[in-house]
Amino acid sequence: MTIIALDAMGSDEYPIPDVTGAVDAAREYGVEIILVGDEARLKPVLDGLNPGSLPIRIVHAPEMLTMEDKGVALALKARRPNAKNSMAVGIDLVKNGQAQAFVTAGNTGAALATAYFRLGLIEGVDLPALAPVFPTATGSCVVLDIGANPDVKPDNLRQFAIMGSIYAEKVRGIKNPKVGLLSNGEEEGKGNSLVREATPLLKGAGLNFFGNVEGKEVIGGSVDVAVTDGFTGNIMLKSSEAVAKLIVDKIKEAIKSGGPLALLGGILVKPALGKIKKLLDPAEEGAAPLLGVNGLVFIGHGRSDAFAIKNAIRVAKNAAEADVLSAMRAGIAERI
Repeated sequence: MTIIALDAMGSDEYPIPDVTGAVDAAREYGVEIILVGDEARLKPVLDGLNPGSLPIRIVHAPEMLTMEDKGVALALKARRPNAKNSMAVGIDLVKNGQAQAFVTAGNTGAALATAYFRLGLIEGVDLPALAPVFPTATGSCVVLDIGANPDVKPDNLRQFAIMGSIYAEKVRGIKNPKVGLLSNGEEEGKGNSLVREATPLLKGAGLNFFGNVEGKEVIGGSVDVAVTDGFTGNIMLKSSEAVAKLIVDKIKEAIKSGGPLALLGGILVKPALGKIKKLLDPAEEGAAPLLGVNGLVFIGHGRSDAFAIKNAIRVAKNAAEADVLSAMRAGIAERI
């Protein structure tokens, strides 16, 4: 049975969404869950959910990393050998082979630092990358990096492309995924110096390289993997989420203010709107993988509810069962 370590002190409203999502995942997906956090706070919540014989247990971690942990102080807490915070303890479970993956909805920077210091990087990888799945007109697209590294070098983009392609194939089930390089124009030679210098590297990486893509082509479904630096990727992610929310909100507003006929029409289109909302809801995926570290780590939104936590565990389970980490190690080694 796949074992997932969950940072039960991660979400903004911890531990209720975290523990509830874990119980739901154990029931629905047949995984064993290790809840990592302050046992005095977790146990009453867990007991109140009547888990029965579900394979869920608690590993005590009395401390936690928060948004206040930054800079040198964060680095020290992330790398200290005897660290007792929930992220360090959970990631150590993966490092020691006691869990196949770690999931957290906690501070992204803290999760990045802790994974980097405690797991290290896959040989041949210089930087890790956050790789969420974007909904597109034809399915989905893995976009990386979306915030781990604001500044990268051309060869980092090559590494991101290899990792993203392997993840799309092994976890998303996409055969020979098309890889695009995010730019401000489709033509080769467009883009900044980073994009122009990365192009020949991606061409020679043994991938199904599509070429340059604009943001509209990513959303339109032209590629299965889109590669960029973390600064650009983060802006794209947050802009996309904001636009999606705006569209849904404006449709609701127009229905409510449009009179009886609009309300009737709203009732008729409610099922269709529900499908659109589901497509655009980041909680459906739950968390993004941190690719490049030497272990499976998934990072979700701080505002994650139980539904998002449950789905994050599902995504982590799928990655573990697909043995994506071994595939990534091999794929990188072949191309060093």
